[in-house]
Formats: sequence, C-alpha cells, structure tokens
Amino acid sequence: MLIQLAHDLPAYFYDVFVTRLDFWLVFGIVAQVVFGSRFILQWIASERAGRSVMPLSFWFLSILGGLMTLVYGFVRREPVIIIGQGLSTGIYLRNLALIFRERRRRRGSP
Repeated sequence: MLIQLAHDLPAYFYDVFVTRLDFWLVFGIVAQVVFGSRFILQWIASERAGRSVMPLSFWFLSILGGLMTLVYGFVRREPVIIIGQGLSTGIYLRNLALIFRERRRRRGSP
C-alpha cells in the first residue's frame, strides 16, 4: 500500500499543479499567499509589541485575500470556498467597521 502511494503521489501532484495549471490556479495560489501573509504580519507585530496584537493591516489583508479566494471559488464553482469566504469576508468587514467606530468614539466624533 505504501509503495503504491509513493508511486501515485507524484502523479497526483503533477496532475494538480502542472496539468491543470492555468491563470485561475495561479490566481488562487496568490490569493492564498495574500491571505496567509496576514498571519506573518500579525506575528511580526506581536513580536515587536511583546504581546499579542492585531494590526489594522491584518484585517485589510484578510479582506483582500478573502475576496480573491471568493472570486476563485466562484470561477471554479466551489461551494465550500464560496460559503466559507463569503461569510468570513463579511466578518472581516464588520471588524473593520467596529475598529473605525471605536476610533471615532475615542476622538469624540459622533
């Protein structure tokens, strides 16, 4: 079984990453890189602050990566991606709205 798996795995990855290579696959990979980079950014910001922090740019990268992945899901007709990223992007937008509302409140604006 393991020998068969070792034989089939390279063919699987070749099919997924070479045979099916097109603009949308590259777009989807870039979307995941953008989306994943938010965690690196958050880690760096936390290390600099010496505590866990969530920089504003985290939410912007979340929205950008989420929207890119959502577009990829629509193009590829992937309901799991569409549902997941659609809901998540709404949450990221809501977090930004709450952050900006809190900033206005601190400045004394209505």
